[in-house]
Amino acid sequence: MSWTLCTSGAAVAKAGTHVNSTIILYAGDNKTIMDAWSDEAEGSICAECHSDFITGIATTFLAISGSIADVCSSKIAKKLIAYDTTGYLSREADMLMNINDDIESKGLAVLKQKEKQRLST
Repeated sequence: MSWTLCTSGAAVAKAGTHVNSTIILYAGDNKTIMDAWSDEAEGSICAECHSDFITGIATTFLAISGSIADVCSSKIAKKLIAYDTTGYLSREADMLMNINDDIESKGLAVLKQKEKQRLST
């Protein structure tokens, strides 16, 4: 189910002010693309952490839902940036990709550790 772990607004904000203005219009084909990116990001997080955050976000994982949302929106933001880098200033797209990649990798490491701890109790 799309947009369970984060909002599209958070992903768009992390993609920066020069993100392609067409792709972020949440209608028609663009809605289908963004929903698919959300599903991919959510599925990837669940697979990497070996946990079903989707069904447990409102209860089991409520305490770490902000961290999950941060990782998810960064994953989607990277896809938004990569979709069309022509509107970005020199090196801006690279910088935003690096920032979002850092958020994603550090956040996933924490989520994996938290899930390991949760399962061991």
